[in-house]
Amino acid sequence: MTDNNKIFWCKNCISMSTRPRITFDQNGFCNACQWVSKKKKIDWEKRKSKLLNYLDKYRKNDGSYDCLVSGSGGKDSIFAAWILKYKYKMSPLTVTWAPHLYTQAGKENMDNWIFNGGFDNILFTPNPKIHKRITREATLNLLHPFQPFILGQKSFVIKYASKMNIPLIFYGESPADYGKNVGHKSKSFGDKYSKNQPGFSLDPLEGKDFKDCYLGGKQVGSYLDEGFNLVDFTSYKPITLEEIEKKKLKKYYLGYFLKWVPQNNYYFSVEKTNFVPSKYRLDGTFQKYASIDDKLDGFFFYTRYIKFGVGRAMIDAAQEIRNGFLNKDEGLRLINKYDGEYPKTYEKEFLDYVNLTQSEFKSLCDSFRGKNVWTKKNNKWKLRVSCNDYFKKYA
Repeated sequence: MTDNNKIFWCKNCISMSTRPRITFDQNGFCNACQWVSKKKKIDWEKRKSKLLNYLDKYRKNDGSYDCLVSGSGGKDSIFAAWILKYKYKMSPLTVTWAPHLYTQAGKENMDNWIFNGGFDNILFTPNPKIHKRITREATLNLLHPFQPFILGQKSFVIKYASKMNIPLIFYGESPADYGKNVGHKSKSFGDKYSKNQPGFSLDPLEGKDFKDCYLGGKQVGSYLDEGFNLVDFTSYKPITLEEIEKKKLKKYYLGYFLKWVPQNNYYFSVEKTNFVPSKYRLDGTFQKYASIDDKLDGFFFYTRYIKFGVGRAMIDAAQEIRNGFLNKDEGLRLINKYDGEYPKTYEKEFLDYVNLTQSEFKSLCDSFRGKNVWTKKNNKWKLRVSCNDYFKKYA
């Protein structure tokens, strides 16, 4: 288990021990690296056969949709929707929860996905005034400007599948690829829907009244006391466990059945839909093709860096190392160069969106810095231990 009082790094992919939900084995390998190691031993032909059996069970020939694919037009959702429709002859409906503020590349790729790929799509845009308010609260209370987006996205997709009576739902990669504690045998968010299943809970209300639940670190009832209407928050309200069981909804990771390599998905999406990367290197990292839809993306990664010392370059480098596209030395150099870079590109748009000045935001960030991660010297914040220094000492 992670010891937050002693900072160290994965011996393989150089993920930091302060990363949320990270665990290590006795050899010093993190859970994401353990997962990738297990993937190498998987019989993928057998897994593909399982997928075909599921698809045949749900396949329809009456002109109606037989599965739902959640996505934004990024490389992974393009791969998932394309494979299901054109290789396995399914009839998917694609569903998108809109980003806070589209980037040019994000909007172009969304259009390319639908028009060049040839997919039906439902794009849901939550009430911008409400979404901005909850995002501001999430920033102030949690330093997590993406929390409302994540909650809304997860809730809406399942609710819409229920509304359209499409019981088969596909997400892309398994969260285990990014270090979440999901077993290599887990093909869904729990094979059985229950309140005690591991991973993302499909019943986040856990029996509570919606007014008692939190959005942006603040109870829904508190917003109502300020004069908001309950209907303003309907899009964030999760589906009940009872409805999931009644509609027999099944939600799977396509990455359980098919070998999932994000960089390969990028080249696939370029070929199939003319996916375009960002014109410029993304703030805080070295790559230009992942998480490029939303102008708030950079601040999501930056605030993680502030709280945990784990920046965007570290996340990207670790994934590339696990998948064999970088070695450890290359990853260390990239982290040393880019990790923690302040996201200047869309700073004005972000600060306007959450109604903060630059000085207010930076002061807020300082108040959230983990004491075990940061120290202040000569009036400047510095990581107590950098990965570069750590590996110089212990490599």
